[in-house]
Amino acid sequence: MTSLVTERQADRIVSACRTTIGDSLRSVTYFTRDDFEQLYLRSDLERDADLTTFVGHEWRGFKTTQAAYQQSELGEYEYTIRVFENGFLVRVTTETEGVFVTTDGLTLSNFDEVEMAVRGVLNAGEDEAPAQE
Repeated sequence: MTSLVTERQADRIVSACRTTIGDSLRSVTYFTRDDFEQLYLRSDLERDADLTTFVGHEWRGFKTTQAAYQQSELGEYEYTIRVFENGFLVRVTTETEGVFVTTDGLTLSNFDEVEMAVRGVLNAGEDEAPAQE
């Protein structure tokens, strides 16, 4: 099996999310245009989410948002927050990869911290190639 991210980068992404969100963190999923990998799922949650559909929507959503607001006076796209009855989904993306994080309730400043932490890991890149198993 081929991993999309190295164990080191996966640990850095999850650690950044755990540090900024704490016990409200529900899940962390890394994705590219073609694939995804769930990096973290809180132990009290079921592994029954349709991640393939989530990733498809989040990737298309990023591309649509990027194209729609490209010349906007609002400035550069930073991240997306989706609000649901039982929590939130935060999407942070670059041109080639992204992470979506699900949480219980947070404040807007928490979302800013999550975005900065995840983007910092994504932008740092990785010197080592993804692990081959």
